[in-house]
Amino acid sequence: MQDPLIAAAIAVRENAHATFSNFKVGAAVQDESGRIYTGCNVENATYGLTVCAERVAIFKAISEGARKFTRVAVVADTESLTPPCGACRQILWEFCGDVEIVLSNLAGKTETLKLGTLFPRAFDASFL
Repeated sequence: MQDPLIAAAIAVRENAHATFSNFKVGAAVQDESGRIYTGCNVENATYGLTVCAERVAIFKAISEGARKFTRVAVVADTESLTPPCGACRQILWEFCGDVEIVLSNLAGKTETLKLGTLFPRAFDASFL
């Protein structure tokens, strides 16, 4: 049986607006109550205004009142598992802390690690 968090990320990946790169990504974030929020990447012709799937999922969860998160899944159709970009790592750190990150592809390959492994010595409000 497939992990519901990964299944949600796979499903939302199909909604990605990736007309320029064709690189569709789906993300799902689980809050402390078990509720899952999803996001997909949304590209823009300027690329600079593109928003990644992970940030869409976090912002959607925040806008719906979620505040504490336990896991994040990121799915792309790549042989090598795709981790969050630097901007997404920063947002994930600020809103989720050292959360569990599940990377997966469409072939079913997965890897689970803590965000701190991907983002050592992260900057957050504690430095302000």
